[in-house]
Amino acid sequence: MGKYQLDTKGQVAVTKFHEKQSPAKFDKKQHLEKMRAEFLKKKQKQTDK
Repeated sequence: MGKYQLDTKGQVAVTKFHEKQSPAKFDKKQHLEKMRAEFLKKKQKQTDK
């Protein structure tokens, strides 16, 4: 038995806290789509000049 025992409500609060603190998972597909959009914008600006 640990020194500090949490009830169910306390455990939920701790879990929620840790989920907020952890960095967002890196989504490769979303990142690639974002990079592609930026590239297309740059290319469009270059062709407009």
